[in-house]
Amino acid sequence: MAQLSDDCFAHGGPLMRFDSALELLTQRLATVTETESLPLQQTLGRILRQDLVSPLDVPPGDNSAVDGYALRHQDLDSSQDTRLRLAGRAAAGHPWQQEVQPGTAVRIFTGAPMPPGADTVMMQEDCKEENGWVEVRPGIKPGANRRLSGEDIRTGTTVLPAGRRLSAVDLGQAAAIGQNELVVSRPLRVGLLSTGDELCEPGETLAQGQIYDSNRQVLAGLLQSLGCVVTDLGILKDERTSLAKSLESTAAQHDLIVTSGGVSGGEEDHVKQAVEQAGGQLHFWRLAIKPGRPVALGQIARVPVIGLPGNPAAVVVTFLQLARPLILQLMGGPPQRPPQFPVTANFSHRKKKDRREWLRVHITHDQNGFPMAEKFARDGAGILSSLAETDGLAELPEDLTNLEPGTTLFYTPYSALFHG
Repeated sequence: MAQLSDDCFAHGGPLMRFDSALELLTQRLATVTETESLPLQQTLGRILRQDLVSPLDVPPGDNSAVDGYALRHQDLDSSQDTRLRLAGRAAAGHPWQQEVQPGTAVRIFTGAPMPPGADTVMMQEDCKEENGWVEVRPGIKPGANRRLSGEDIRTGTTVLPAGRRLSAVDLGQAAAIGQNELVVSRPLRVGLLSTGDELCEPGETLAQGQIYDSNRQVLAGLLQSLGCVVTDLGILKDERTSLAKSLESTAAQHDLIVTSGGVSGGEEDHVKQAVEQAGGQLHFWRLAIKPGRPVALGQIARVPVIGLPGNPAAVVVTFLQLARPLILQLMGGPPQRPPQFPVTANFSHRKKKDRREWLRVHITHDQNGFPMAEKFARDGAGILSSLAETDGLAELPEDLTNLEPGTTLFYTPYSALFHG
């Protein structure tokens, strides 16, 4: 079961900086301890829990990188064509096992083991075969077109480290060293709910003052893209006792609880009191960020609770920047933030000092092909369409207050955020 140290989120006073919040999370959160051994084809997206060390060299022996002719380089004339007698044929899975004698060559195909005595392969396009002989052009280097034993992976090499989230390429690496099962973390069990009397399920008829709940759909997709098993608890009304009962029962069966809405300090924001009534504690992190300052983190029975804002754009941004690293760590991986790439701002922007901001941008290119960031015209925290109509997030550090065109920004594409 995921565990959270007591007082992990205790913090008061001025707004906490984003980096400080992530650092505290990293120090206090514990990994889900349960593991399972699964067939290789079922481990995509899982967190590897044991170092994967290669028991063999890959490739296991020297082989040909091309279709052509395997030969001894010392037999070649450096000034003119060399005529060699064909001694045999080697194909992948059908090696030529006899020693290559002086003045001879072996017809060879890509992936075939190098015949004993041969050290170089001449591409078939550079050769002329006729009546059991082959003419080879001059100028090839010794060892050309030969793949060496272990040039991909050496015996004893750690191919995949524990904590790595497994990609399709990683599964190929595991297969290449003969592994058919991997030890991975079991999926994180997440209870997901929205709060708010104004919320309505899609497909229902809206009453006056109601809106459809989009947050839960977005969050479920983001959680599932990280490999979580999501229990959809639906929409809970702004009523403290029923909310507390739901949170308490959810904590008993899950590793993490994620909520949206109800975490500000208003009279109708009941998440804090409900967590306390359920026997837990919740300490608001008044984070110095935009969008999404009202982010709440706490625990019930040592199960983490992440309370995200109610505004749709803010809930997505805070999930991607704060909840995502937390979830990766709970699953046994490092709390990595997604990769960032330098782009040039093609807009002006002013912001408060000591606050981290993420701007929704789309990418264009200048006349030289270099990426330029264009800010979305409407940046309100409730504008979900701003995420659908942009390419990613540009991060503005705390010390930046006046952004001018030409400034270098660090940008993360949604492809690196939305797809795990």
